[in-house]
Amino acid sequence: MRVTALIVAAGSGSRMGGDVPKQYRSIGGRSVLGHAIDALASHPRIDVVRVVIGPHQDSVANDAIAGRDVGALITGGATRADSVRAGLVEVEDGIVLVHDAARPFCPPGVIGRLIDALEHYDGAVPVLAVADTLAKAGETIEGPIDREGVVRVQTPQAFSRQGLIDAYEAWTGDCAPTDEASVVRAAGGRVAAVEGSTSLEKLTSPADWSRAEAMLAANLVSRTGTG
Repeated sequence: MRVTALIVAAGSGSRMGGDVPKQYRSIGGRSVLGHAIDALASHPRIDVVRVVIGPHQDSVANDAIAGRDVGALITGGATRADSVRAGLVEVEDGIVLVHDAARPFCPPGVIGRLIDALEHYDGAVPVLAVADTLAKAGETIEGPIDREGVVRVQTPQAFSRQGLIDAYEAWTGDCAPTDEASVVRAAGGRVAAVEGSTSLEKLTSPADWSRAEAMLAANLVSRTGTG
């Protein structure tokens, strides 16, 4: 089946601060969006990459994409769910991997696990186990919460395009869904949990930015030679 990576880059990035949304800023000499596109486009099982942007972001998005082959930019909506639905209308049938641009470093192994899981499930998401102690807190901290079986859900999230469209059509939640797995599960679909990666941590705060810069620097290899 044709595999499309649909990168959602329509957010305002307000929590990061600054005039330019975080997905269009440079990190390690390349835009965050550029990193996300390259990680997906380089995978041999992905046929095409498309990008959903926010209204009036065309100019800054084109600068960040820097000539990469993503077809025509897709304009999203007021919420993440609106942007995903706008993207689904514009891509071809087959498998779709919905990915947040703010997770720029997707390892190839995660992509392979997601696509393979669709042979037996209606969807697949990468997850990481929660290692920290969990508790409720107000003015003071409450008792611990059992973390057994609790995971952090990441993207890309993989589904059949038509199955995801149908699930969105059936959505009756009181508020907009925060991810596609919630939509598919609400429609009765079975969503597999595959091993995620710490490389897929989302860039949300300045501290996340510093961490990503450090990770990129650690991956640089210096080589010297003579002759």
